[in-house]
Amino acid sequence: MHRWSKLFIPTLREAPADAEVASHMFLLRSGYIRQLGAGIYSYLFLGQRSLNKIIGIVREEMDKIGQEFYLPAIHPKEPWEQSGRWTGMATTCFG
Repeated sequence: MHRWSKLFIPTLREAPADAEVASHMFLLRSGYIRQLGAGIYSYLFLGQRSLNKIIGIVREEMDKIGQEFYLPAIHPKEPWEQSGRWTGMATTCFG
């Protein structure tokens, strides 16, 4: 771990005008996240560190009960059609 005084943690004095929710303002001002575009955010050092700690806690608890599993990122169309969700997702995601 580096010395805290040497870390790059870009903080802001004022929250951006488009930030309306208190938690959003705090995350931006304290240097946890930065907005790249509409709805697209990057985790900065503190945000990534916090996220890793949360993942570690959840993984530890899931390992205790043996329930951790991974799901694929790409799914076939058939389960979505069978559940009746394909039409809603197709119009939302694909226009």
